[in-house]
Amino acid sequence: MKYKRILLKLSGEALMGDRQYGIDPKRLAEYADEIKQITDRGVQVAVVIGGGNIFRGVAGASKGMDRVQADHMGMLATVINGLALQSALEDAEIPTRLQSAVKINEVAEPFIRRRAMRHLEKGRVVIFGGGTGNPYFTTDSAAVLRAIEINADVILKGTRVDGIYTSDPEKNADATKFDFISFDDVLRKGLKVMDTTAFTLSQENELPIVVFDMNKTGNLLKVVSGESIGTQVNL
Repeated sequence: MKYKRILLKLSGEALMGDRQYGIDPKRLAEYADEIKQITDRGVQVAVVIGGGNIFRGVAGASKGMDRVQADHMGMLATVINGLALQSALEDAEIPTRLQSAVKINEVAEPFIRRRAMRHLEKGRVVIFGGGTGNPYFTTDSAAVLRAIEINADVILKGTRVDGIYTSDPEKNADATKFDFISFDDVLRKGLKVMDTTAFTLSQENELPIVVFDMNKTGNLLKVVSGESIGTQVNL
């Protein structure tokens, strides 16, 4: 395996599958199978999931809701998604821990860095819920922050497209894909990989990012094995 410890970033929308809202158990089971393929090979896995399939704080704020209140609702949505993924992983016989930046002691451990790292060393998948615990920060920022804290080798951003393109491939058939691109080139070209705060934090800490299609069976294992899947963002 090319990477020993990874942080997998999934969007909340990815959990919807073919639905318009909520969580698709079939998609969860597929993700659990993908993660099991790499944990069986000794890879340590941490996961951050968005909450957009349930509630997105920015969307609520754009409709007149108080931004801080809306972001807190979004954080709780990520905990719900974390519980759903935890259940799917445990159905696949993968030991799992859910840690939340927002204290919900009845359903999740509080985020404690050393405890999280110990769980990883013992082969448990650690799911980080509740974002950073602060409003105005996205789950992209939470993913980069947690990856740095646990000394992850890479951030794997699983999306529904197979990498970074010159423009949106779902809207522009002429868009071309990058296999490798530097942080500076992403910023220079104005490409949307993560929000600016998250991306800059990753760049400053020299933490590579791989953007790939998580919905294609076997892709996660291929990425972790070092195959040229998706787009790698590096210095």
